[in-house]
Amino acid sequence: MRAILIYSGGLDSTTLLYEYKDSIELAVSFDYGAKHNSKELAFAREHCKLLGIPHRIIPLDFIGKYFRSDLLLSGGDIPEGNYAEDNMKSTVVPFRNGIMLAVAAGLAESFEMDTVLLANHGGDHAIYPDCRPEFIEAFDRAACAGTYNGVRIVSPYCNLTKRDIALRGRKLGIDYSRTWSCYKGGEKHCGRCGTCTERKEALAGFDPTEYEE
Repeated sequence: MRAILIYSGGLDSTTLLYEYKDSIELAVSFDYGAKHNSKELAFAREHCKLLGIPHRIIPLDFIGKYFRSDLLLSGGDIPEGNYAEDNMKSTVVPFRNGIMLAVAAGLAESFEMDTVLLANHGGDHAIYPDCRPEFIEAFDRAACAGTYNGVRIVSPYCNLTKRDIALRGRKLGIDYSRTWSCYKGGEKHCGRCGTCTERKEALAGFDPTEYEE
């Protein structure tokens, strides 16, 4: 496998970075105008430098300008409460993964890589359509058909829980204090938004995160 990783700097993709580090030839992050982009991207740079994996940040500023989502700087307040509640749908960035996967597939073909790795997981399925298995399977077929070298989309965590992923990362010795989840993008994790709630549940018993509350 010669892989490119779509890497946010969050808990899930950082775990994937470490688990597949021997196969990843490039990690790519996207700056698309989210409230927490600056926090995530700093950690993405840090881990790639630590592992000696080339890292690129690609601007997708048109998303922040033209799309509608409370996750974006141009959107409203980030809702608080459980990640599975309907109000978290306001944080969906329409077709975000599809756009990122398309760019990553093009990069993979350009640099003769055969795989795009994505760290979506089972907890995303209820809210984010472009994280669901049927979407990943469809995009895999499209990428394979649409590239000369048959690029494949691989999503190893697609049917795992975030807790499952965190436990894998614990075995790998990952310092999760050097990752970011909070959608609000403040100085500390707020501890109240859906992603913070999910992070707490995933890291229960070994959570090094400093929360506001």
